[in-house]
Amino acid sequence: MSELYLHNTLTGKKDKFTPITDGFVGIYSCGPTVYWNQHIGHMYAYVQWDCLVRSLNYLGYKTKWVMNLTDVGHLTGDNLGDADTGEDKMEKGAEREGKTVWEIADKYIAQFKESMTLLNITTPDVLCRATEHIPEQIELIKKIDKNGFAYPTKTGLVFDTQKFPSYADFAHLNLEDQHAGSRVEVDEEKKKPWDFLLWITNQPNHIMKWESPWGVGFPGWHIECTAMSTKYLGDTFDIHTGGKEHIPVHHTNEITQAFGAFGHGTANYWLHNEWMNIDGQKISKSLGNSILVSDLMARGFDPLSLRYLIMTTHYKTGLNFTWESLEAAQTAYFKLRDFVADLKDEVARGTLATNTEVFEKNKKDFSECLADDLNIAKGIGIVWQIVKSKEIDDKTKLDLILDFDKVLGLKLDEASLRHLVSYNVEIPAEVATLVSARDNARAEKDFAKSDELRAKIESLGFEVKDTPEGTRVKKI
Repeated sequence: MSELYLHNTLTGKKDKFTPITDGFVGIYSCGPTVYWNQHIGHMYAYVQWDCLVRSLNYLGYKTKWVMNLTDVGHLTGDNLGDADTGEDKMEKGAEREGKTVWEIADKYIAQFKESMTLLNITTPDVLCRATEHIPEQIELIKKIDKNGFAYPTKTGLVFDTQKFPSYADFAHLNLEDQHAGSRVEVDEEKKKPWDFLLWITNQPNHIMKWESPWGVGFPGWHIECTAMSTKYLGDTFDIHTGGKEHIPVHHTNEITQAFGAFGHGTANYWLHNEWMNIDGQKISKSLGNSILVSDLMARGFDPLSLRYLIMTTHYKTGLNFTWESLEAAQTAYFKLRDFVADLKDEVARGTLATNTEVFEKNKKDFSECLADDLNIAKGIGIVWQIVKSKEIDDKTKLDLILDFDKVLGLKLDEASLRHLVSYNVEIPAEVATLVSARDNARAEKDFAKSDELRAKIESLGFEVKDTPEGTRVKKI
């Protein structure tokens, strides 16, 4: 098993990964707030964390992947710099569409799951809704309150960050400067502006409400992740993932409330992805650039082309999406899929055995890319080296690429000649005429003429292949 190194936000550097339990990794990922569609920028993160889980499995670890679905408590003030203010996003979504909050949650959970399927993202072992874990959140808040880390205000029960002197350390915050420019009014009963709500009360118009020791109300946004991660992974687990936007508030508060409840942090490694931009701009509904995975399909793109494009970048680097870059990624992906289909056909008709020495060497090189902070892009480079190699036989090439696809998730095992025959290649009229003439020559068993026409076709930059499904043509 290769030694794995991951960039740990907790330490600010690339750390050697040592799991709590030998051979097993517990992972918690911050999932979506299901009040609206998840666009391709959101899905960028989930492809990266899917690659994390797949890489860990490939490197020999067993994993348990937990992801939350936020369907209560995430307030609109989070977009303005204070997650304790504003309207519940779920209720905002319900008002927008004239549906109940429960219908909104179900609708956008379904949209999220569909996008995951289209991008071949592994379904987490546990996909948990906040509203289905209210008792766990209440019990966790009870621990925090009993340990003396909370106090009441007119808004609800608040975490007292003065009891945790290391509050600003995780995100390297200058708290006074950060809140001096806040665009929202802060509850004047808070001891510090950055103290945060554990349980929200005194909101009679809020639709989703539950009984609690602090009054009828609903949980603050941050408590759900600590409650659900520790329920399924224990109060200390290996890896917590999320977008970089979570560092200064959401994840800082998760770390803080864990100390209030348990006296220690939860995750040993915190991984954060950079963002996807579109044409150099942040993705925003107001800019009209919130592209969905289904929108890609409407424009004729295979969703796995987006997966390929995402994997050509490092999770710490982010991605500037353009339609041109997606088109280039699709060309590369289809070329790779074509190549695998060809290999499968050739190998099926041969008797070659895998070259074990070559296989193990290339597998080691690929594993080292994964172990270096998930350098999937470099791993894809190795795939193309194998494709172009004159020294590696077809059987070994096929076995290597399909083995690597356990991480890449491009469904290369499903590549087939039937699939490729239906692939719409733009063929010049001259080539199409030659292909038709060659088909006629083969039908008449004039193989000399057939070979002559094949040579002409190849001289024009195209290749023909005879398959059980018909003649396949592709650019060389």
